[in-house]
Amino acid sequence: HAAGGACSPISREEALKAEDARYAAQMGDDYVAMDKLFSPELVYIHTSSVLDSKVSYIESMHSGAVKYKAMRRSDVTVRNFGCIAIINGIGDYDVRVKDKDMNVVLRFTSIWQKTNDTLQFVSWQSTRIP
Repeated sequence: HAAGGACSPISREEALKAEDARYAAQMGDDYVAMDKLFSPELVYIHTSSVLDSKVSYIESMHSGAVKYKAMRRSDVTVRNFGCIAIINGIGDYDVRVKDKDMNVVLRFTSIWQKTNDTLQFVSWQSTRIP
């Protein structure tokens, strides 16, 4: 969290809008937006169990190793705990990994934090649906 930052309550709508902005940034290769949206303390755990930090996750897209082509979600719930929102749902993603196109369907947990009226993506964990 930001040093000395004030924790601000986060609404369901704000959390989903932030998640939509993240999807748009990733599909649009908008690294400036990703840099703003992703917390420096981001922990991103892929369905493959690969662990990324903010820097390594952005680099995986910037290098072209990973390209998100379509990101859809369904069966979404949002739980709010003050300045933390936890989004759970099903993701259906069309992604290219090292020049191989694939469709990945997964259950996810996405966690957002709001500090000084700024939302940041702090954690992701997903499990592939067989």
